[in-house]
Amino acid sequence: MRTFLFLLLFSWGLQAQVYEFTTTDAEGLQLQHRILMDGEYIVETVYAKNPAHFVKTLGGFYTQKGNKIEAQLEFNSNFENDQQKSMTWTLGEDWKKTSRPPLALNGKWLMAGRVNPESGERRRDLNRPRKTMKFLVDGHFQWIAFNTESFAFFGSGGGSYTAAEGAYTENIEYFSRDNSRVGAALRFQYTQKGDDWYHKGKSSKGAPLHEIWSARKN
Repeated sequence: MRTFLFLLLFSWGLQAQVYEFTTTDAEGLQLQHRILMDGEYIVETVYAKNPAHFVKTLGGFYTQKGNKIEAQLEFNSNFENDQQKSMTWTLGEDWKKTSRPPLALNGKWLMAGRVNPESGERRRDLNRPRKTMKFLVDGHFQWIAFNTESFAFFGSGGGSYTAAEGAYTENIEYFSRDNSRVGAALRFQYTQKGDDWYHKGKSSKGAPLHEIWSARKN
C-alpha cells in the first residue's frame, strides 16, 4: 500500500519536478544524482560535491509505464564508452524532491542566436542536429551542448538559479569543462519577448555575451 501511494503521488507531480538521490562509486566517493523533468523530457546528471567533480549527464524525451520511466536519449556524455541511446529509470522512495517554487523562464530553451551591438541579431537554425539547450525546472538549471545525430557531447553545466524583475543569476554546482568553476555565481540581465529570452552579461570566462534563447517546440 505504501509503494502504491508513493507512485500515485509521484505521478500526480510529474509534470515539472527536480529529484535527487545519492550513490557511492567503487572508490567510496559519494555521488549526487540530480534529475530534472517536465511532462515530456528528463535529464539525469551525476556529480560529486566534495571534491567537486562532474561524472556524466544524459537525457531525452520519455514515456512513463507504471513505475518505469523510459527515455530515448538525445545526448549522453559517456556515449563513447557505453554506446547507450536509451535509458530506463525505476522510481524509488530514495528519490527526494528538491523542487523550489516555479520561477520565470521555466522550460526548455534552445540557443537561437546572438545580438551584436553593431550588426544586430544573428539567428541560427534551431532544427539542425547540433544544439545547445537550457533546461530550467523549479529553481534549477542545466545547459547541454550536443548533437542529436552523431551523439557528440560538447559540454554541460548546471545548478540553481533565480529570475525576477529582469535579473537572472546562475549558481554553478557542476561544470563538465572546468570543475574549478563550481561555486561561482553568474549574474545577467534578461528580457522575454514572446518565445524569445534575451540574455545579457558575462560568460563563465568573463567575456561579454548577449544571447537569444528560444522556447523549444520539439
